[in-house]
Amino acid sequence: MKSALRGRNTLVVELANVSSHGFWLLVGDRERFLPFSQFPWFRDATIGQLSNVTLPSPHHVYWPDLDIDLAVDSLDHPERYPLVSRVSPDRPTGQVRSRQRGRKTSATSGTGGRDAV
Repeated sequence: MKSALRGRNTLVVELANVSSHGFWLLVGDRERFLPFSQFPWFRDATIGQLSNVTLPSPHHVYWPDLDIDLAVDSLDHPERYPLVSRVSPDRPTGQVRSRQRGRKTSATSGTGGRDAV
């Protein structure tokens, strides 16, 4: 007798709660808090954007609407992963004017309008 084919491997990640200080993310069987002070890219994100999160691998979390991907280890130990954003945590990231052609672009698209260092 042959066993049925195995289903797709589904890795679980879920937005658990949001507060004015940050949000809780359930990754597998563990809940993690992401404070906006350490993860400023999420400060102006909507609930829908935060909720649309995937776990492409057990060690990688991705928000496609925000084009943000993080190592799961960076959620547990943010001090090991210095920020690579020049966006001030106190500055809103809404719409910004592109210097080229004067068109509006979203500050959270592509590289998130952030300059990597």
